[in-house]
Amino acid sequence: MYRTLSRCSKGISGRRAFIQQNALYLVPSLLPSLVKTPSLVAHENNENAIRIGLITDSHFADKNAAGSRHYRDSLFKIRQAVTQFNNSSIPIAIELGDFIDAADTAETELQYLRTINKAFQKFNGKRHYVLGNHCVWTLSKKSFLSKCEQNESFYSFNHHGVHFIILDACFRSDAIPYGEKNYDWTDTEIPPNEQDWLTEDLKNTPYPTVCFVHQRLDVSNDYGVKSAPLIRQILEQSGKVLAVFQGHNHINEHRNISGIHYCTLAAMVEGAGAVNNAYSLLTIFESGLIKVTGFHQQQNYICKIYFDRFYLKDVYLL
Repeated sequence: MYRTLSRCSKGISGRRAFIQQNALYLVPSLLPSLVKTPSLVAHENNENAIRIGLITDSHFADKNAAGSRHYRDSLFKIRQAVTQFNNSSIPIAIELGDFIDAADTAETELQYLRTINKAFQKFNGKRHYVLGNHCVWTLSKKSFLSKCEQNESFYSFNHHGVHFIILDACFRSDAIPYGEKNYDWTDTEIPPNEQDWLTEDLKNTPYPTVCFVHQRLDVSNDYGVKSAPLIRQILEQSGKVLAVFQGHNHINEHRNISGIHYCTLAAMVEGAGAVNNAYSLLTIFESGLIKVTGFHQQQNYICKIYFDRFYLKDVYLL
């Protein structure tokens, strides 16, 4: 089952629709029957809600702008995002890939990384890094991650009754990891060993789950993971995945495929100045309701979606 949701109710016949701005709501109505969670009722002022800061595609580099990409501006843009996260007492921030832009030498890329990560390190909570293709053009994955004080490129963790999965799609179709100029960015894959790990990880968790990945899992074009249909099948069969957050495409887009929400986030690097920044706050309530509040160029909209395991039952575009 497949449905694309946008800021309007076009294509949703016989459904109730109404518009309001500033957030995206996702409500899995049958979550308690799939995963045992303590509460069915969510309130926006729920003190037990989980809040996470999200940024993607900052592409920081000490070089002149090219087209719509303003590489140097990402430094003050990430400072702005970190200030917002700290002022909001956010405990977790996740960077969704392409933290830096590519350079001709590893030393230059390391300098880009040291500069932008110094700004990100001002965040008061726990940081997580998703690998993007530009992160490892001349660098190896090990080099990039070690500078970010992160041991693994794919892993999972629990926080207040929700399971979070960080995925790594920076592999070629032959399962060779990206690094040191050995790949074409359109050849992106989650290899069999990571697929097996994902299957087992979802099998073993008792919690509702949210996934993070750089390349897209909801499309079959150059921006998508080659095995995306298989990965989606793994997520769907678990009966536990609420949503997937992804970057790479530099656009705002939200799709519902078989009851899982695929949210593509806007790129921080696009456009000059603070007005063209893009970041968001993710809030997960005890019921499983998810709220995404975007800032600046991160799209602002509300969408309440009530669905069962196999098909969309009702839609509220607020």
